[in-house]
Amino acid sequence: MFSGRFHWDLEPNRLARLLLEKRRAGARILDLTESNPTRAGFSYPREIVEALADPRALTYDPQPCGSVQAREAICDYYADRGYTVEPERVLLTASTSEAYAYLFKLLASPGDEVLAPRPSYPLFEFLATMESLRVVQYPLVYHGAWSIDCAALSAAVTERTRAIILVNPNNPTGSFLKRDELRFLSDLCQARGLALISDEVFADYAFFEDAGRVRTLADSWETLAFSMSGMSKVAGLPQMKLGWIVTAGPAAACAEAREKMELIADTYLSVGTPVQHAARRLLGLGRAVQDQIASRVRGNLELLRAAIGPESACRVLAVEGGWCAILQVPRTRKEEEWVLELLGEDNVLVQPGFFYDFESEAFVVVSLLTETEMFREGCRRMVARVDRS
Repeated sequence: MFSGRFHWDLEPNRLARLLLEKRRAGARILDLTESNPTRAGFSYPREIVEALADPRALTYDPQPCGSVQAREAICDYYADRGYTVEPERVLLTASTSEAYAYLFKLLASPGDEVLAPRPSYPLFEFLATMESLRVVQYPLVYHGAWSIDCAALSAAVTERTRAIILVNPNNPTGSFLKRDELRFLSDLCQARGLALISDEVFADYAFFEDAGRVRTLADSWETLAFSMSGMSKVAGLPQMKLGWIVTAGPAAACAEAREKMELIADTYLSVGTPVQHAARRLLGLGRAVQDQIASRVRGNLELLRAAIGPESACRVLAVEGGWCAILQVPRTRKEEEWVLELLGEDNVLVQPGFFYDFESEAFVVVSLLTETEMFREGCRRMVARVDRS
């Protein structure tokens, strides 16, 4: 009696079961997977609460693309970073997950395909399947730095392909799109009639500057492109449930896309009135939270590198930005065995690479958002465990 979309195995995996047992037994877990900034020990300005008390929130005035004032605040966010974005190119959503759903509805029919990077955050299959689409993965390759395997991506395009997803910077690799990669993608999209979907939620968290890097597609005009971001990462405010899509590309395609997306948004009207009125203040107040997050992730990355001695069997892969780091560990055992042993013996929780669809073993992924002292001790135990084995 239920939809065929729900084909996943929903039983808890071995790591989840062990973690539940540990917590029930009262063990203190050093959680190196924390991704929720509101639980990571940051100081949030009290004015954030006050920003939601705007009396205008008592009046419901639904606007499918979002209020002009909120969209202007998003435009100012881009202007602060050197990009010109007009309010008519901005559409508000309740989250980037919802933004994906809107774009999948806009670009594809049931049975069509979207290309998504591998490795990457394990969300696309769920979002695409909910829209009756198929995800086809294209590889990111590592040779001292991450890059798109352009030949493999091109070979993955079929007559059913409708869009190419970019995560910029990628989660968990932390790699940014490069200018030569964008040229290749733009040419491919123009030749095959495809759109680019760029998830840029971590774009503000670069560890160093690089002139060859693409920070956003919001000012890209060669092919139809959609840039997405939101309060969750930009301001460390996932609970506010405000995201956005910026449309860019040839004028005619942009106009048609905006018209159709407005219809989609008008069908759901999901963005709350209070957060729209508060958007400008929240973005301003969120700068203090973003600064704390940026300082934490940079500091934790240095702690991780310092924990690994020259003779260690661990290796930190190159990372350009974001909130994660990847460690390569010996292939003397499977990733699942590594993470289960770390949790079982050392009370350290990390994620195996296969959670992110790494094509080979053995990798573990840690969150740089973790509270500093917990991260320091967790790294110490993790490296000691690997080097003893």
